[in-house]
Amino acid sequence: MQATMRLADSAIAELELEAGATRRVLERIPEDKLSWRPHPKSMSLGQLALHIASTPAGVAKIASMDTMEAPDFEQPRPEPTSKAEVLETFERSLGAAKAFLQNLDDDRAEATWTMIRAGKQAMAMPRIGFVRMVMFRHLYHHRGEMCVYLRLLDVPVPSVYGPSADENPFA
Repeated sequence: MQATMRLADSAIAELELEAGATRRVLERIPEDKLSWRPHPKSMSLGQLALHIASTPAGVAKIASMDTMEAPDFEQPRPEPTSKAEVLETFERSLGAAKAFLQNLDDDRAEATWTMIRAGKQAMAMPRIGFVRMVMFRHLYHHRGEMCVYLRLLDVPVPSVYGPSADENPFA
């Protein structure tokens, strides 16, 4: 008899698969440039790296709630003190996200997750949809942004989904 795959199982597989590419990008950040930013409206390199590193655990925490108040997106983001802090945060974050997903049964995955802003529903969707939208797509958006930062700093950009101008895993 074949075991039935849970909704969260494909999310765990994606999390594990994408972790390698994200780790390669984070490993390239130059420690002496953590405060650098490409534009005054942009996050610093360190803020962006720490945001990427902490996203899986942050989303797991939020997705474990049924309803949450929308966060204040204007709050200043924390600055890491080292690349090691970013990488350690990422490993802990992956562990927390994986633990959340391993315990996410299909009924809870399909249940509606809701965000409220000023007493009104700002967003509602199946919990697994929220996980895919923010833990994955949002993270990929910022990982791509980090690749642009690396290019602007003349740091070799790692291969993510195929060759970069600096790295060809197929050569």
